[in-house]
Amino acid sequence: MREDEVAAGLGVDVNIPSVARMYDYYLGGKDNYEVDRAAVAELDKVVPSTRPLAINNRRFLQRVVRVLAREYGVRQFLDHGSGLPTQDNVHQVAQRVDPDARVVYVDNDPIVLAHGRALLQENDNTAVIQADMRETDEIFGHPEVRRLIRFDEPVAVLFVSVMHCIPDPGPAELVRRVAERIPSGSFLVINQLVSEDKATRDFVTKFMDETTHGNWGRVRQAHEVARYFDGLEVLEPGLGEINYWRADSELAARQLTDEWWEFGGVARKP
Repeated sequence: MREDEVAAGLGVDVNIPSVARMYDYYLGGKDNYEVDRAAVAELDKVVPSTRPLAINNRRFLQRVVRVLAREYGVRQFLDHGSGLPTQDNVHQVAQRVDPDARVVYVDNDPIVLAHGRALLQENDNTAVIQADMRETDEIFGHPEVRRLIRFDEPVAVLFVSVMHCIPDPGPAELVRRVAERIPSGSFLVINQLVSEDKATRDFVTKFMDETTHGNWGRVRQAHEVARYFDGLEVLEPGLGEINYWRADSELAARQLTDEWWEFGGVARKP
């Protein structure tokens, strides 16, 4: 069966690129279409460091989950905008620490839902739901979230490399709403693409907004993202380029240019 026939069966328009599938392609995955690969090729003409940036972002996610599970005893994770499954997903990292760790993935791409469910059908402690990550009430009230996430104990809520997909003033409001719903001692993991170069911010924002037909927000500056953490206790080493957050022995993939990067960190709700 041709890839367009498979996509049509999932209700996917292969004429519109998806951020999740573009990210999958950058990570070397196979769950993407020609339209996604063409969008990546155009993006790389202006921001050629995006592939190593995506790889480093994935390593940051894995380090965060490992640290929160090992050092802080977190046993439940709610991953917003999780994207397509790839090697060492959140549940795999967390369940190596504790097989009983519970994970719910949230994404609005039907391909993510299809592939995620196929991957997780034999893992009772993990689920994937299709939802807009901005719909906090819908997500927190979803049967699978209610089954797996206990909101009377700390939970790690992940917004890893997704806030740039949300228009203003959405990200700050989203963090506020989620923080109100989770218990003290919970964690929020937040990072997004930033640039101090206005031309880069403007090009990528316009390109991605047009390419994805409005499924994009804005490339921001670091000081804007830092405001998402207002009222939270930021863990060491603080906010900054995510390559340096609790860096382990792995060598980070080298960015050839520094026109943009991922900025963020991890914070605890007091």
